[in-house]
Amino acid sequence: MNRLTAALCLVCLPLAGRSECGMRNAECGVAEDGSIPLARPSARRLADTFRTPHSALRIRSSTLTIGRLHYDGGGDWYAGPSALPNLLAALRQRTALSVAERERVVTLTGPELWDVPYVFMTGHGNVHFSDEEMKQLRRWLEQGGFLHADDDYGMDKSFRREIARVFPDHPLVEVPLSHPIYHLVYDFLPDHPLVEVPLSHPIYHLVYDFPRGIPKIHEHDGLPAQGFGIFLGNRLVVYYSYQTDLGDGWEDPEVHHDPPELHEAALRMGVNLFTYAVSATR
Repeated sequence: MNRLTAALCLVCLPLAGRSECGMRNAECGVAEDGSIPLARPSARRLADTFRTPHSALRIRSSTLTIGRLHYDGGGDWYAGPSALPNLLAALRQRTALSVAERERVVTLTGPELWDVPYVFMTGHGNVHFSDEEMKQLRRWLEQGGFLHADDDYGMDKSFRREIARVFPDHPLVEVPLSHPIYHLVYDFLPDHPLVEVPLSHPIYHLVYDFPRGIPKIHEHDGLPAQGFGIFLGNRLVVYYSYQTDLGDGWEDPEVHHDPPELHEAALRMGVNLFTYAVSATR
């Protein structure tokens, strides 16, 4: 698998008290408060249109957000209402990305799908995609989108069935523990030349490192937490978190009474996922 390089970095997680940022195809200045000012022309261009290379996504704002997928089939697509606002808050606090306070509800056939780089789906019940929805989902993923499906204990059978209809030629496979999605921590100094940082470098493992894979938040059947995915070339386009209840870990702690360390582990994994979604290329 090709390496993600520091040149593709869209995020700086604060290390040693610094706030620095790397933006692909644009310089990024970071103010003392960690925000991204728009004084530089390149930052203004970024605010006009954010694009990943080879992507048809049309994000015309410097503020990114997560799309919550409203799907058919009867499942509770709206489960965990505090999960995504909490993840977005963690992204605002821990990265130099400008992200919204709330997620955006999207459908697979609506134009709003093309306004978000990351779509999250969850639930406890049945999922069904129409033929047109399958076509549009595959097209969106091929052109730069990232789908994160989180089984909230009950969605597994129908999700596997439907995603196999979307990608009959690309089966779900377990994402190897060496994949950057478990190790993403980027640091980019914009005033220095760009160089490729090897994946063995400590920068990828200092903060949000999951050497054993996705964290297990809740127990159900005594099975280990697993992360499955679909790859198009070297790019991970679908990530399926299974037997973990990752989204539950993002919710307000009083909802499930999770200990602080599980809530923190879930948020850190979510930061890794979003970081990968907005920085990975085909």
